[in-house]
Amino acid sequence: MADQHVPPPWSLLGLSVIAATIAVDQAAKVVAESSLAIGERIDVLPILDLYRVHNPGIAFSFLAEFGGLGLTLLPLAITVVVIGLWLRTTEGGTGVAVGFALIVGGAVGNLIDRFRYGHVIDYLLLHFGDRTLFVFNLADVALTIGPILLVFLFLRPVRTESPDD
Repeated sequence: MADQHVPPPWSLLGLSVIAATIAVDQAAKVVAESSLAIGERIDVLPILDLYRVHNPGIAFSFLAEFGGLGLTLLPLAITVVVIGLWLRTTEGGTGVAVGFALIVGGAVGNLIDRFRYGHVIDYLLLHFGDRTLFVFNLADVALTIGPILLVFLFLRPVRTESPDD
């Protein structure tokens, strides 16, 4: 990886991506809450429907029995660890900062739900025909794209300049 400075979480880039992720996530959840009845299904694409549920756990309702406090502390701890990793990362440039910021923004978006409602609002249903894969929200999308971006950036081949350049 090229030796490029990684903007910190408090940089304009870091704060902008985190804030935008949270704002778009929370706005979409407000729209979903106000315009979709629980369990109502609206076709959007052949594999994607709008379908609002209240998720008491984390992804796929995993750890729902963990309890409200545990499901608040776990993502909070993960967010702190991600910020710590971000602060220690010295290479990768703005792409790495965006990846970390998406993770933080997505985690905070879902934490806001947990604090406000005691559950996370999910409203996007991914399916193949009648086979449901999972229901998720835009914070979950950020929590997926962020790590994928980081893996891509950290695993891509290092470009070295040849002596002839």
